[in-house]
Amino acid sequence: MKPTESQDYELARIKAETLIESLPWLQNFHGKVVVVKFGGNAMVDESLQRAFAEDMAYLRWVGIRPVVVHGGGPQISARLKELGIESEFRGGFRVTTEQTIGIVRDVLRDQISAQLSELIRGAGAGAQIMSGEDGNLFKAVKTTLDSPEGPVDIGLVGEVNLVNPRIVFDALERGDIPVVSTVAPDASGSLLNVNADLAASALAVALGAEKLLVLTDVAGLYSDWPNTDSLVSEISATELEALMPSLESGMIPKMQACLAAVRGGVPSAHVIDGRTPHSILLEIFTKSGFGTMVSAE
Repeated sequence: MKPTESQDYELARIKAETLIESLPWLQNFHGKVVVVKFGGNAMVDESLQRAFAEDMAYLRWVGIRPVVVHGGGPQISARLKELGIESEFRGGFRVTTEQTIGIVRDVLRDQISAQLSELIRGAGAGAQIMSGEDGNLFKAVKTTLDSPEGPVDIGLVGEVNLVNPRIVFDALERGDIPVVSTVAPDASGSLLNVNADLAASALAVALGAEKLLVLTDVAGLYSDWPNTDSLVSEISATELEALMPSLESGMIPKMQACLAAVRGGVPSAHVIDGRTPHSILLEIFTKSGFGTMVSAE
């Protein structure tokens, strides 16, 4: 049934009100850098991938400068399985060997970055693929896993300890959206698999970003998981630090990333539900926001 003239008018009015509501945020964020860690269901669901790419293109065309950082756990596991290589995890980290680090790099860059960049271009914006290897973007240091018995070796796994953001700034100046995969060399040139949440945080600090947005598969941070009534809409860095020991292991690196970002000078960091289409736009351009915001004191 065709909508009536009054229904058409009402829909148009709602759209106009939505655009007007976004005006203060457009003014506040115009020309600012926003770093988005792409992950969760949004990485593996085709419709969510398209919606995410549209969000990135929209931000670019309204004058905001998005930077995308991603990992790719499910895709890496699938590729290793195809090759007959078993995935091994310790304490939530993928054990990465000399045999698998090249596979990790290729899946991240040639599969995930390439696909996402194609979708962003299809949505009308330019995109540039890069990783920690390009332009000395990231340097990393090898890490071990803490355990009651002492440090546990998890192979070629590292943490970003140095960021040279020039290649990202160059892409932004050209009007492109950087799409960054998270492998990085250490001081000796050995390639390491680095945590994408923490890499996004380090990059946000180095870029002087206005926001860090971390996509995940839950509605936000819960102070008393699995009690769904304990969803936190806003939390200070000090409050988050106190809460950290009680969090589920999967949420810890995401909240560590948010904490490091705001401690490093990023005004706010957000964990948002990537299962909701256009959740990025809902967070940036609506009064109520979306997910959990971490702010300084």
